Amino acid sequence: MVDVLMGTGKGFFPLGSDIMEMARTKVHRKKRQVAILIIWMLLWEAGSESIQYSVLEESERGTFVANLTKDLGLGRGELAARGARVVFKGNRQHLQLDPQTHDLLLNEKLDREELCGSTEPCVLPFQVLLENPLQFFQAALRLRDINDHAPEFLENEILLKISESSHPGTAFPLKIAQDLDVGSNTVQNYTISTNSHFHLFTRNHSDGRRYPELVLDKVLDREEQSELRLTLTALDGGSPPRTGTSQVVIVVLDINDNAPEFAQLLYKVQIPENSPIGSHVITVTARDLDAGTHGELSYSFFQSSNQVMQAFEINAVTGEIRLKKLLDYEEIQYYRMEIEASDGGGLSGKCTIAIEVMDVNDNTPELTMSVFTSDIPENTPDTVVAIFGISDPDSGENGKMMCSIQDHLPFLLKLSVENFYTLVTERPLDRESQAEYNITITVTDLGTPRLKTQHNLTVTVSDVNDNAPAFSQSSYTLRVRENNSPALHIGSVSATDRDAGANAQVTYSLLLPPHDPHLPLASLVSINADNGQLFALRALDYEALQAFEFGVRAADRGSPALSSQALVRVLVVDANDNAPFVLYPLQNGSAPCTELVPRAAEAGYLVTKVVAVDGDSGQNAWLSYQLLKATEPGLFGVWAHNGEVRTARLLSERDAVKHRLLVLVKDNGEPPLSASVTLHVLLVDGFSQPYLPLPDVAAAEARADPLTVYLVIALASVSSLFLVSVLVFVAVRLCRRSRAASGGGCSVPEGPFAGHLVDVSGTGTLSHSYQYEVCLRGGSGTGEFKFLKPIIPNFVGEGADRGTEENSHFRNHFGFS
Repeated sequence: MVDVLMGTGKGFFPLGSDIMEMARTKVHRKKRQVAILIIWMLLWEAGSESIQYSVLEESERGTFVANLTKDLGLGRGELAARGARVVFKGNRQHLQLDPQTHDLLLNEKLDREELCGSTEPCVLPFQVLLENPLQFFQAALRLRDINDHAPEFLENEILLKISESSHPGTAFPLKIAQDLDVGSNTVQNYTISTNSHFHLFTRNHSDGRRYPELVLDKVLDREEQSELRLTLTALDGGSPPRTGTSQVVIVVLDINDNAPEFAQLLYKVQIPENSPIGSHVITVTARDLDAGTHGELSYSFFQSSNQVMQAFEINAVTGEIRLKKLLDYEEIQYYRMEIEASDGGGLSGKCTIAIEVMDVNDNTPELTMSVFTSDIPENTPDTVVAIFGISDPDSGENGKMMCSIQDHLPFLLKLSVENFYTLVTERPLDRESQAEYNITITVTDLGTPRLKTQHNLTVTVSDVNDNAPAFSQSSYTLRVRENNSPALHIGSVSATDRDAGANAQVTYSLLLPPHDPHLPLASLVSINADNGQLFALRALDYEALQAFEFGVRAADRGSPALSSQALVRVLVVDANDNAPFVLYPLQNGSAPCTELVPRAAEAGYLVTKVVAVDGDSGQNAWLSYQLLKATEPGLFGVWAHNGEVRTARLLSERDAVKHRLLVLVKDNGEPPLSASVTLHVLLVDGFSQPYLPLPDVAAAEARADPLTVYLVIALASVSSLFLVSVLVFVAVRLCRRSRAASGGGCSVPEGPFAGHLVDVSGTGTLSHSYQYEVCLRGGSGTGEFKFLKPIIPNFVGEGADRGTEENSHFRNHFGFS
């Protein structure tokens, strides 16, 4: 049967079943009943806000105790939603919550005698803990006694030595029976077997126990009967009552008229609980005025409980009492015993010893963890990490405690209710600063010496995606040699994310540059999305693309995803993959051009200039010129840096008319590439006969068909007409300038040319930079003439340092170019 002893919050008092039970007790217990009622009323007035439930001991596991939802005034299902749990001191789980109905049920069979001993009432306090939101309810479970123990005498035989001179009405105390039950279930009465000499009287002691006494009804006669055997029976108040028996052996003694007497009837002793085994407690002494064996005393425990017999021992001769086992203040605080001094004549005297066990600080505080969350998210303030309770079995200052954690940790301890603490975060945590915390909870009592308990907690901070990937550098410059193989690894970009798990997994992608949205990036490079490696998708050509830029985006896989960007610049490194290309003289597979050189030319005379270019850059485009082969070595030379072909010495009449020169143009690459050009040089006595047909050319013209002849004649006529027009234009310009300067006339030189020179500037002669170039083409048998035109030898301004003469240098070409 289960009773609720109070649910209104104003304390608690026994229900009707307990009151009726107390009413059935005898009259001599009325004072105790009144005292109990006064205590209940004081508790009512104290306003303890707790709920007390009552249940019979030894009830089966799963026995219904209470409807917790109703008693706490909560809504249906609220206990489950708020994570309700029941917490007992010392991690003992006497009660459980039904997972379906959340009714309060017994978790195990409870033995009142094991849990509370002789303490009555037997109350087990507990707390009902609601986690979300955090709330505590104080409650208690009272175990009501059942009659599950029979009275038991410590000894099977009780020896009484009674003098034959004892008078009727003399009372002889007997040893009591022990009953672990309490209340009406403990020993209520004693009986003695029927005899003609004694009757039994039961006396009530101030401690509530009943003591049997054997009262003499008839004088004993040792000569008639020297020994009597009686049966003492103890009965408890259960229904049906349980009994225990012991044999009372009465030995009739000869007359001994003086009983032993103690120096004092009550001895009070204090002993520390940490006293070692064998420690001296006290020595009691008594004296007897008789002599002989009647005056010889022996000491023994009288009517002492089993707890006293186990903890202490007495020297029967000296009366010295010593410890038999270690004491524990937390189990028993007081011992009360009676010592009997007996003489040889059967008389005895008694005294009482009250021993108080003094508490010492011998128990370390205890910590009971109720809730612990080992993994908490970062950036979350005021997070509950743990809920725990602390206790110390010691008393006084030894039982007072203080709780703390290490300094400089972002956690706080908050006192929720008495000796219950909540560990919370002081501020939002940052996993990237510290991903794990080792928290040591230290509980220290205030005793001497101070004892402490430490409990270690490891709290892991879980990651939140609050950090974007960061590149190792804001921009990257990669160099790739042109003509690379496709899918060539050209470099890598790297970004790291301070987060963890998927939040730290980085993927890479390409971005078009905003200043060049039409760049065909997808056909140029690709990127490995997992490791940021860059690959060239096709062979790059420095001459087509020297450099290009693009962006790389690094994004994590968190939610939401965070990203960052970096700039990548790819520089194409030139390779020597272009041979020099000759711009002049042109080489188209037909016969090369022929340069005309007057025989009167001096050494260093500029014959022509080989002009070449190289599509490469840097040292790969540095060109050098070399004369590989000549008809007459030593007559002509080629300048290595500018390609000018000049006479190496004065010409003579013995020199051949026709010369063939092979010029090599080579770049400075590795390996070097080259091109060659063939020049034909014709030595002439002057420009009066600008065209002297070569033998092979004349033969070719002789074999030409009439149509070719007509074409050559037409071209020569048009060229001559153009040349005359140019000369007339120059002469008119010179005349006008001369008139403006001196008012004189203008004269035109006779003949086509005067020697090798002609004055066209009004101030001098025709520069040597003007020469007549006759290109005689073979193959078709036709002759091609080029008109006179100025030729700047260096296309890039290379001749600026040669002065006015070089800048005004022209060559005469016959024919169309």
